Amino acid sequence: MDIPILFEDGESLVIDKPGGLPIERPRAGGASLEDRLNELKLGFQRPPVPVHRIDTDTSGCLLLARNPKALKRFAKAFEERQVGKRYLGILAGVPQEKEGTVELSLSKISSAEKGWRMIPARKGKPSVTHWRVIAEHGGRALVEFRPETGRTHQIRVHAASGIGLPLLGDPVYGDGKHAARTMLHAAGLEIAREGKPPIVAEAPMPADFVALGFSDG
Repeated sequence: MDIPILFEDGESLVIDKPGGLPIERPRAGGASLEDRLNELKLGFQRPPVPVHRIDTDTSGCLLLARNPKALKRFAKAFEERQVGKRYLGILAGVPQEKEGTVELSLSKISSAEKGWRMIPARKGKPSVTHWRVIAEHGGRALVEFRPETGRTHQIRVHAASGIGLPLLGDPVYGDGKHAARTMLHAAGLEIAREGKPPIVAEAPMPADFVALGFSDG
């Protein structure tokens, strides 16, 4: 499994993480990004370290830091909402509205039957996602998401409970049908840096999105 590099300099890498590859080693075993970090040293002494998390199913831009100082700075930028993030997702339907903003606070719940998941909750953590439909095909919509916050499963819950349509293939917030994974792609990432050019990366549309008739035009 190739891991394309979208951006590289002395303190950072942005990779195009394949959909289905977990960042951390699963409890049940199997492949993970952790197993590949030594390959991504690319001449540096230390293996790079992921700065943030995206779901196992989600493909696209993932920032890795090449040294502890960079890791600390980048992590602070994410915490302080100084990172521009652009996602693409395929909804399991076409919404009536073509754009909007979802503001739903999110909280984590767990049950023996369903495991853990996130739900909208007044006392949850504030979460904001801007969205717009950019294409429609075959009774489905390709949507651009620009999250202001970075809550766990934020876009997935905001699609299902805010827009009213889950992401195609989502087994937790939808029916998990008609796709081999939750159809969400981290298409773009931008981080300003003091005294240096910004980190800017774009991940091309994955093949399974294209197979469903969509392109990132």
